[in-house]
Amino acid sequence: QVQLVESGGGLVQSGGSLRLSCVASGSSFSIYVMGWYRQAPGKQRELVATITRFGSLNYADSVKGRFTISRDNAKNTVYLKMNMLKPEDTAVYYCKAFNNEYAYWGQGTQVTVSS
Repeated sequence: QVQLVESGGGLVQSGGSLRLSCVASGSSFSIYVMGWYRQAPGKQRELVATITRFGSLNYADSVKGRFTISRDNAKNTVYLKMNMLKPEDTAVYYCKAFNNEYAYWGQGTQVTVSS
């Protein structure tokens, strides 16, 4: 079992920045792929970015060049640095830990970008 707690969301103006954090507890953090996903009102949850235990990265096209995912295995934490935020980035952002057998989700943190 892995428990995930996100933080760092909030209200920011267009063009601003936020950094989300997700702290994991329970099973060994380093064995999981970590990801950030988001869900806007009336839309399906979508991938934002993932990072493997070895540091391989994957980003949605809509955030490439603006968002950076990173992880600190010693702190059991994954981060999402979001720059040049746009109103269309407004969503609940969820942290996910997964491997071939299991998937765990955090409770989400709201990010609102005003125009």
